[in-house]
Amino acid sequence: MISSNAETIQKSFTEQAKTFETKSMCFTKQEYLKHMVSSVNPKGSDTVLEVAAGTCICGRSLAPFVQSVICLDMTPAMLEVGKDKAEKQGLRNINFVQGDAEKLPFLDNSFDLVISRLAFHHFPHPKRCFSEMARVLKAGGKLVIIDMEAAKEELRNTEDEIEVLRDPSHIRNLSKEEFTAMFREEHLTVTEVDVTEIPVSLSAWMALTNTPAKISADISKCFAKEIRGNDLTGFNPYQKDGEIYFNQRWVMIIGEKKNNGG
Repeated sequence: MISSNAETIQKSFTEQAKTFETKSMCFTKQEYLKHMVSSVNPKGSDTVLEVAAGTCICGRSLAPFVQSVICLDMTPAMLEVGKDKAEKQGLRNINFVQGDAEKLPFLDNSFDLVISRLAFHHFPHPKRCFSEMARVLKAGGKLVIIDMEAAKEELRNTEDEIEVLRDPSHIRNLSKEEFTAMFREEHLTVTEVDVTEIPVSLSAWMALTNTPAKISADISKCFAKEIRGNDLTGFNPYQKDGEIYFNQRWVMIIGEKKNNGG
């Protein structure tokens, strides 16, 4: 049995699979991936698990520097894209597994590095998924979360409402404080908290999820109103080259599992 949001997630990401790594989006920006690899500082002997991996962007970036990578996702279409790209890149140390982040099909203490990128805002039970990631992490290993940081408290609901309009598989953006609390609850020591602003074209963002024309128009109106100084959305949109843009705040948190498990 897979999680309650699974059907919506699978539908959304089956739609997104073919264009998920399009150059019109900044989600696969090579500079950020290099930054991630540098921050994680993988070892050649590391075994890696990417959870809710999509097309395994992080796993493929880490693969040249580690022993092996497993990419787990619940959407077969995303995994197929990732597998095709891995083959074209000549990466032979990656395996692709269909599965649910709430019930990882791996033994305790199996991986040196467990990572998830841009996935937690889709999870109905983020603490459950985080606990599973911590469970399969070896003592002395690193757990890495990369996700969009929530808007300030008074705009969080508005931001999430717009996110859901654009992509019904969205649940809720989390704050840095909520993420770091999960690390503490699982007795992981946070070693790095990094926030990077990623510029995103509004039109490309909505095209990725094939957002219906009327909903796209409504979201565009909301953003245009804010640019004119009216109602706030939590996205802080701005005009650039005749288009509407906004900056996503990507938070990366790295934590280590103590060797004594305490």
